[in-house]
Amino acid sequence: MIPRIYIPADSGALALGAEKVAKAIAGELAERGIEAKIVRNGSRGAYFLEPMVEVATANGRIAYGPVKPSDVKSLFDSGFLTGGHHKRWLGTPDKIPFLAKQTRLTFARCGVTDPLSLESYKKHGGLNGLTNALALTPAATVAQVTESGLRGRGGAGFPTGIKWKTVLDTAGDRKYIVCNADEGDSGTFADRMIMEGDPFVLIEGMTIAGIATGATKGFVYVRSEYPHAVAVMNKAVEIARKAGVLGASVLGSPYAFDMEIRVGAGAYVCGEETALLDSLEGKRGMVRAKPPLPAHKGLFGKPTVINNVISLASVPVIMDKGAAYYKDFGMGRSRGTIPIQIAGNVKYAGLFEAAFGMTLGEIVDEIGGGTATGRPVKAVQVGGPLGAYFPRALFDTPFDYEAFAAKDGLIGHAGVVVFDDTADMLKQARFAMEFCAIESCGKCTPCRIGSTRGVETIDRIVAGIEPEKNLALVTDLCNTMKFGSLCALGGFTPYPVMSSITHFPDDFKPAPVRVAAE
Repeated sequence: MIPRIYIPADSGALALGAEKVAKAIAGELAERGIEAKIVRNGSRGAYFLEPMVEVATANGRIAYGPVKPSDVKSLFDSGFLTGGHHKRWLGTPDKIPFLAKQTRLTFARCGVTDPLSLESYKKHGGLNGLTNALALTPAATVAQVTESGLRGRGGAGFPTGIKWKTVLDTAGDRKYIVCNADEGDSGTFADRMIMEGDPFVLIEGMTIAGIATGATKGFVYVRSEYPHAVAVMNKAVEIARKAGVLGASVLGSPYAFDMEIRVGAGAYVCGEETALLDSLEGKRGMVRAKPPLPAHKGLFGKPTVINNVISLASVPVIMDKGAAYYKDFGMGRSRGTIPIQIAGNVKYAGLFEAAFGMTLGEIVDEIGGGTATGRPVKAVQVGGPLGAYFPRALFDTPFDYEAFAAKDGLIGHAGVVVFDDTADMLKQARFAMEFCAIESCGKCTPCRIGSTRGVETIDRIVAGIEPEKNLALVTDLCNTMKFGSLCALGGFTPYPVMSSITHFPDDFKPAPVRVAAE
């Protein structure tokens, strides 16, 4: 039996040196005259252990990590091809504490299978959901997704089934499925992990969506900063098409569905669904006024389903295991699992898929292990650059859409960025306004002008110019932006600004007072 060595080709692992490790292992195999197969899999998401190399042994897969090129020779000397012990030995991947505590539904195959092997995908349950959907009526499939309680994982949390039913019930000579893969939030990488580590699950989810709503064409809109994801998705689509998963007759059925990958030009605002549609149509990405809703008049004026990568990638699990199975996970109106991306100043950075309901404190302290610096956690931003900063006093908040909204926060795309006690929240508030000013599409005044005036006003606070008066002005600006902006970019920018002012008031005091207090 030829040994199989798994080395991630995922962007995160590559950034940590996986390519150098792969070359070192290939070179060592050649030098020792050992025949082995190197599989470039995706990452399991435990990035603090990457590059994590795995070998298939008689007792299952054994992991080693984080592996450096300088470790390779000693790994072979230790008999790692048969699971031999070494200082980098981690044991069975599923038993590594960070991975063992997870509930992997959407990410069950990430890091396990060869991303571009359809055979491997099917061996691990792939296409079961699509097969089941083909045996149902479109309405029955929509009903299953609705019953599961699946909500948009891109940030808004809108019920996926309602969106699909609207498109199904809307007449149109052509309908579209658009996957929003413009993952631009700070500290987020779940979409990229799926596209690079398990692309067929996204293809399967989009195909099910097409069959369920009467759409025959799909587009994946990927951010330009994800070249590896673009390359893997293009190859996966080609493989799926040749295998009959895509095309004029999906898996031999009467249904037709095909798709293609499109690359954005780097605008954050194109993560907003209507700006994304404009960009797909070849226009400048600007937010559209609603109504009409994209479900009625979306891409090229046709009924369109727009879902995030994780929303669509969760659909095959629902159609395979059933709506009741998926709905059994979670709390309140937040059903199923959520891929929590832990980043920033944190000891154990990575993706942690779990059912909704864990507290923020559990995620940061127990799963993330606290700060990488060893200093106290000061603030945690959840939901990207537009998310609120939560202090330790709010760490008992459960990871749930409604629970976060009740504390003036948002889950967004579930990115969790940790800051220690050296963070200056006045600077973080300024950054939020500056980010909005740079990324605004410019269509509405509250966002375009409000963010620019926000930067100017915060700069006056920094300079110690009438701090109380200018703090009141920032609060007024935030109120105008929150309720007057056309989309979430301007509407949510007040969240990080106001949470900084509310929870960290000492950081907004004039410099001499702040120094004296320290």
